[in-house]
Amino acid sequence: MNILFKGKSRIIYFNSNDRNSAYKLGFALSSLIEKRVQYNTDIVFLCIGSDRATGDCLGPIIGYKLSKQINQPGFHVYGTLENPVHAKNLKDTVTMIYQKHSDAFIIAIDASLGKSDHIGYITLGEGPLKPGAGVNKDLPEVGDVFITGIVNFSGLLDHMLLQTTRLNVVMAMADQICTAIKYCQLKSRLLKDKLLKN
Repeated sequence: MNILFKGKSRIIYFNSNDRNSAYKLGFALSSLIEKRVQYNTDIVFLCIGSDRATGDCLGPIIGYKLSKQINQPGFHVYGTLENPVHAKNLKDTVTMIYQKHSDAFIIAIDASLGKSDHIGYITLGEGPLKPGAGVNKDLPEVGDVFITGIVNFSGLLDHMLLQTTRLNVVMAMADQICTAIKYCQLKSRLLKDKLLKN
């Protein structure tokens, strides 16, 4: 686990090859949620990406997995393999989320490009995510917290790199992120039960 500070923001890096990375990510995410979320606030997982490019399908795969796993009131998932959230519908989806969940705490999840020695790393950071920045797309910033998976290195032909990303890298990170969120959800449920008893 590495911690990088950008201005006032803190970004934590987790190596998906580390067998404890899911636990570490889940613990860090649940700490952020406990610090910033009220008891009755809806938590929205906004999983961004397209299922048409291997390197961009991290978000929809996570959304697909979470939609099968999360059945707790107050947790909502947008962006799946069946209904992906991508460049063409991101703005409308965010507007709809705020209409349905006015005080939502949004966790934005997306694939990203980075340094070659960071491929396979998962990042967790406070503040909004800037989707599409790695491929020069001008999309709205979104989220209170973000999770990204570094699927490939950033280079001259970023669109081509997304097309040729290994699915194994994407799936390994998707598994780790989903396990971390399940841990986080369980911790949140236990915390809510404890609050109800007091």
